[in-house]
Amino acid sequence: MKKKLVVLTGAGISAESGIATFRDSNGLWEGHDVMEVASPEGWRKNRELVLDFYNQRRKQALSVKPNEAHYELARLEKYFDVTIITQNVDNLHEKAGSSNVIHLHGELFKSQSTVDPSLVYEMDGWEIKIGDKCEKGSQLRPFIVWFGEMVPMIEPAIDIVSQADLFAVIGTSMLVYPAAGLIQYAPKSCTKYIIDLRIPDVGNIHRLYPIEGLASVGTKKMSEEIIEKYT
Repeated sequence: MKKKLVVLTGAGISAESGIATFRDSNGLWEGHDVMEVASPEGWRKNRELVLDFYNQRRKQALSVKPNEAHYELARLEKYFDVTIITQNVDNLHEKAGSSNVIHLHGELFKSQSTVDPSLVYEMDGWEIKIGDKCEKGSQLRPFIVWFGEMVPMIEPAIDIVSQADLFAVIGTSMLVYPAAGLIQYAPKSCTKYIIDLRIPDVGNIHRLYPIEGLASVGTKKMSEEIIEKYT
């Protein structure tokens, strides 16, 4: 039976594909304060601004491709039972071939009803416009978990992490909760890796192996190690 590998990914894994992270630009996304474009308050204040912001993010995301870190995680499915838990809203893990991806913060290429959160739609293009409505007649919004909103997928993520034989954190600052707390749910006996340009302080974690560097390089190194040790 394949061992369970659970991987938490953040903005750092997509940065190598050319997707900018707002934390690298003083909390600004394309010149906007994050609360203007990623909060319920911002949505209530200026829907056109919020829709345009995510339309531009979608348009950009269509032009980028997975990098070696994404592909390496997909290749690991040959050796392990792999679940990706990502804080990213892009679809680069899916494009690379990963078959089991949990999006904690939503998905860029889906839209959602503003009156019924259970109504979620796949998008064909990159635009949501004012006047685009759900089947209940309400304006569509981005399918994104904004600051101040509940994270519906955190409970399934906790359950999966608690069953992990191996757990890896790749390209995340470990500052955004509740995702940052997932490492605490990994079993003590579980082997854990953190891969990042700057290794975050996660306290005293048993069986933790940090790999400092680019996600693509660190993921390859981890992959070689765990294939040799655990398969």
